[in-house]
Amino acid sequence: MAEKVVLIDGNSIAYRAFFALPLLNNDKGVYTNAVYGFTTMLLKILEEDRPDHLLVAFDAGKTTFRHKTYKEYKGGRQKTPSELSEQFPVLKELLDAFEVKYYQLEQYEADDIIGTLATQAGEKGLEVKVISGDKDLLQLVNDQVSVSLTKKGITNVDTYTPSFMLEKMEIRPEQIIDFKALMGDSSDNIPGVQGVGEKTAVKLLKQFDTLEKMYEQLDEVNGKKLKEKLELNKDDALMSQQLVTIECNAPIEINVTDIAYEGYQTQKVSQFFKELGFQSLLSRVQEGGLEEDVEKEDLPEIEVEVLEDIHAELFTGKEAVVIEMLHDNYHTSPIEGIAIVNDDKKYVISIEQAEQSEAFKEWAEDMEKEKWVFDAKRTLVALMRHGIEMKGISFDLLLASYLINPSENNHDIPAVGHRRGAAEVKYDEEVYGKGAKLKRPDNDETFHEHISRKASALYLMKDDMEEELKQNEQYELYKDLEMPLAVILGRMEHRGVRVDVERLQQMGEELEGRLNKVEEEIYQLAGESFNLNSPKQLGPILFEKLELPVIKKTKTGYSTSADVLEQLEGQHEIIPKILLNRQLRKLKSTYIEGLLKVVHEDTNKIHTRFNQALTQTGRLSSTDPNLQNIPIRLEEGRKIRQAFIPSEEGWLIFASDYSQIELRVLAHIAQDEKLVQAFKAGEDIHTQTASEVFGVASDEVTGEMRRQAKAVNFGIVYGISDYGLSQSLGITRKEAQAFIDKYFESYPGVKAYMDETVREAKEVGYVTTFMNRRRYLPDIKSRNFNMRSFAERTAMNTPIQGSAADIIKKAMIDLEERLQKEKLQAKVLLQVHDELIIEAPKEEIPELEKIVASVMENTVELDVPLKVDSSYGDTWYDAK
Repeated sequence: MAEKVVLIDGNSIAYRAFFALPLLNNDKGVYTNAVYGFTTMLLKILEEDRPDHLLVAFDAGKTTFRHKTYKEYKGGRQKTPSELSEQFPVLKELLDAFEVKYYQLEQYEADDIIGTLATQAGEKGLEVKVISGDKDLLQLVNDQVSVSLTKKGITNVDTYTPSFMLEKMEIRPEQIIDFKALMGDSSDNIPGVQGVGEKTAVKLLKQFDTLEKMYEQLDEVNGKKLKEKLELNKDDALMSQQLVTIECNAPIEINVTDIAYEGYQTQKVSQFFKELGFQSLLSRVQEGGLEEDVEKEDLPEIEVEVLEDIHAELFTGKEAVVIEMLHDNYHTSPIEGIAIVNDDKKYVISIEQAEQSEAFKEWAEDMEKEKWVFDAKRTLVALMRHGIEMKGISFDLLLASYLINPSENNHDIPAVGHRRGAAEVKYDEEVYGKGAKLKRPDNDETFHEHISRKASALYLMKDDMEEELKQNEQYELYKDLEMPLAVILGRMEHRGVRVDVERLQQMGEELEGRLNKVEEEIYQLAGESFNLNSPKQLGPILFEKLELPVIKKTKTGYSTSADVLEQLEGQHEIIPKILLNRQLRKLKSTYIEGLLKVVHEDTNKIHTRFNQALTQTGRLSSTDPNLQNIPIRLEEGRKIRQAFIPSEEGWLIFASDYSQIELRVLAHIAQDEKLVQAFKAGEDIHTQTASEVFGVASDEVTGEMRRQAKAVNFGIVYGISDYGLSQSLGITRKEAQAFIDKYFESYPGVKAYMDETVREAKEVGYVTTFMNRRRYLPDIKSRNFNMRSFAERTAMNTPIQGSAADIIKKAMIDLEERLQKEKLQAKVLLQVHDELIIEAPKEEIPELEKIVASVMENTVELDVPLKVDSSYGDTWYDAK
């Protein structure tokens, strides 16, 4: 069987993915929809094609050798939206993670690179598959080369072979050049013959075979008008023929041997997915990764004592402790062993010994005995499950490493050790394996030695890392904010939040009933029953039977994607019902059924995990399940919160939410007079902005004006572009840019702040928050426009988002102290974005209303007031 070569048109697939998927960004503000779509396509290729050779080709720039022939080549194209162009550096990082080679060549296009390699590979008798969204590449099709063209989204493709082309297009691969030369291509600004479309081009090629023969026998063309058009546009047709011809002998510096593909390392890709927020793709990586042949290095021997008896004299009061669990979810993963290292010795004990030993428990719960750990929160939760509450944690390697450089993907002990030169420890995957093969070594000695090496590396790195935090002026952030917060989060996770399982199940039934009703209404409006989930059946109903305007067509028929339906929303009452059906179906499968799967069967509680060392802005995120992401725009989504209830009878749920915290932070940082004054005066900031932008009095601002101003206000915080704003408001990019310009004209202090922040970032290479959280921006001086633009946008919004994150973290610490001081029973359950969810006895609510607002509004002093909205009720839903 011939080796398989897969060549991917990087630009084409990225464009397709960007416009096929909604504009997504992860919790760091990085746009990811094009990267996500590209990733799903890449995983499908790796799973189904298993290529022996793999390359992604990119265009090198706007100018190519074709511009010498025709200066207007691709001249009609709109500027690439910055939300897409900023994803290309991330896309290349993705390819690096997958160990997939990519290539571009000045003056040439991706097509030319693909054409050259496909020709070389075909001549060697290799099987070649090209993947693109561009029909020009069909000219490469032959017995060795097939071309897969995307037809809906990016993973649904038609694969063109010579026979398939003849059947589908009625022309042969070698006729594609002449086919395109005749009909032109508006997307590439290729003129072709004006007035000749697809059907006419096919008819002419069937009659004459080639463009040259057609012009030699022009008198034989049927139809006087057509003959005149062909004669009049002959030069354009011949030039177009030249433009669409792929250069299959481009001067590339790589060959097929250079793009051999051996697979990817699961851990590397998994870590990258976690960084991007691609949680849904993680399971696909576990199965598809390469089992690397890791070269086993010889490490110096160490003495490890496996203890049979634990006694107080073992502890010096300054210990490095590693609680070893093999799986991410430490709420359910068993503790495999405990390694403890101090100046005197290295020893290992089992969790069973720790549970039974009074000496261990006394040491663990003694606040005066210092413990240095990896991931304080994880350590606390793991031990609390065994009735031990560790106190006295004074160093957390995970948090220290994260604060020193939040852009690093991996902060585990071996990774940090290798980066910092304390590398006498193997990576976990070398010892435990990974994916489906992950397990504790059969040899206990190997396991004990490994966890002792980890504890030793931690012990050795502690002083240097603390010193670096001090040099970076981040020690207070670490010691006074992140460390105390880890303890609070650990208690919150262990405590969990109670769920009314019956109510959740009832909601699932109610949703099913609602779905059935909506479906019946859709069928009545359509006049017939059909498969709502089938675009092939839905398309003809909408665009033929109901005669709605066709927005977009695919190879298989009509597009019925969400963006298409949203454009048709005002055209027929069936459209909002179809959109509602899709939303309800997702609510039922993702949230109702998803939450039921993670409810603890003994306690009826959900124990989410708060990721404290993940986002580069410092914001907390939530996983297993993600309770920060329950959709609340739709009432049915909001109602899911009805299932979250207090853990005690006679208690209530209390919710407190910062009002417009990021805009208040922006006003304080930017010191814009109008913005500061508006917040001080207690004005509605969106009405104020609408008044400024539209040039009307505040009492003349309409609801629509306020809605648009709100989009601009929050867009500015996230560094929105004209494209992003046009998408959120449904207006043109020109109108969106006018809004942004008017905003900066109205609030010059904001513009000055953003310009100054970028300038300073270029000087020092990073930006900081109120509390000196850093985000490094290595691309801020990049020659690559896209990479530099992304870094500049990040420089503008990170101090705002990061400072808001710092504020709510400090509020959580201050509130915990205050609740203990007042001896209240109230307990914080969740942090969701800018909101704290608390449970408390009913009688404590009046006092809680005063205390929570006072603490949250005064946790930091700004030049504008912080404002908190509080409410309470029997469920989380009732507390809003």
